[in-house]
Amino acid sequence: MAKRDYYEILGVNRNASETEIKKAYRKLAVQCHPDKNPGDKEAEERFKELSEAYAVLSDAQKRALYDQYGHAGVEQGGGFSSGGFGGTPFEDLFGDIFGDIFGAGGRSRRGRRGDDLRYNLTISFEEAAFGLETKIQVPRHQSCSHCHGSGAKPGTSPQTCGSCRGSGQVRFQQGFFSLTRPCPTCNGEGKIIKDPCPECRGTGLTRSKKTLSLKIPAGVENGNRLKLSGEGEAGAHGAPPGDLYVVISVSDHPIFRREGQDVICEVPISFPQAALGCEIDVPTLDGKVRLKIPAGTQGGKILKLAGKGIPVLQGYGRGDQLVVVRVETPTQLTARQKELLEEFAREAGAEIHPLGKGFFDKVKEMFG
Repeated sequence: MAKRDYYEILGVNRNASETEIKKAYRKLAVQCHPDKNPGDKEAEERFKELSEAYAVLSDAQKRALYDQYGHAGVEQGGGFSSGGFGGTPFEDLFGDIFGDIFGAGGRSRRGRRGDDLRYNLTISFEEAAFGLETKIQVPRHQSCSHCHGSGAKPGTSPQTCGSCRGSGQVRFQQGFFSLTRPCPTCNGEGKIIKDPCPECRGTGLTRSKKTLSLKIPAGVENGNRLKLSGEGEAGAHGAPPGDLYVVISVSDHPIFRREGQDVICEVPISFPQAALGCEIDVPTLDGKVRLKIPAGTQGGKILKLAGKGIPVLQGYGRGDQLVVVRVETPTQLTARQKELLEEFAREAGAEIHPLGKGFFDKVKEMFG
């Protein structure tokens, strides 16, 4: 049986934010949770389906692959792990929903990985086509250099919490369940700071801007994401940092537009040029190219410049440039020009409208 669309499973649109995806998942997971539906196999399967969809759409990298390649994009290289639904650890899923079902918090915050960051980068049409190397400044938290991330005043050390004995969690009974929640005394940290660092005020983190070098590959387009591992927010108390996702936005071009790997360009020509044929200079991403317009060219005709389109992203070759010919009708004529056109019309007769003749022949067939 074919898998359902992950966005459809969670009931969100394809442009939903991370917050909207998480909210939708939590709401539906609470309804279908096996502990609320004992013995209900349908609810259990529904819960697994929801968890698999959330595991992909809540991960920026997996979501990008899914948006581009569908289920095949996230199933390559091993599929979903057996240790949890959709590659998400079992405890992570339950940590998210236990708070809604039982009023309990999540897991201990000790050693929490840093948050992922998003950076929106706008580039030009040409930069998207050929790639570029640039630098970006990312505001983020980093480990405090004054206390080396401990949060304690230099010369002092954090003390083990007496309530949880350093575990960061306390256990309590809820009906048939024995559950844990973050220790309220130390807020799940497992340690208490008596003398906070004056530089970071006990957080172990300081705000700063970091300059990063970034290489944009040729062929990127709107919405593409680049991942910079370990360049997100610093982790708490020495935990690993999060990742940085650079989301690409491509500016509109005054002449070109993109369709896949092809570049579309509309070029105006005069009626005499279209009727008699000519050669014109056409702009391309590589500069001007001489293009021959055949005699008798009709408006809307498409001429192809092979290999003048967008390079294939992380591949080989380029698309084409498609030149759409637009025949312009003059709006202001001199008396002499009108005289010449009237003479031309009398001389040409019906032959001046080769397409119109076929059209009116069809009209006669319709109405007799």
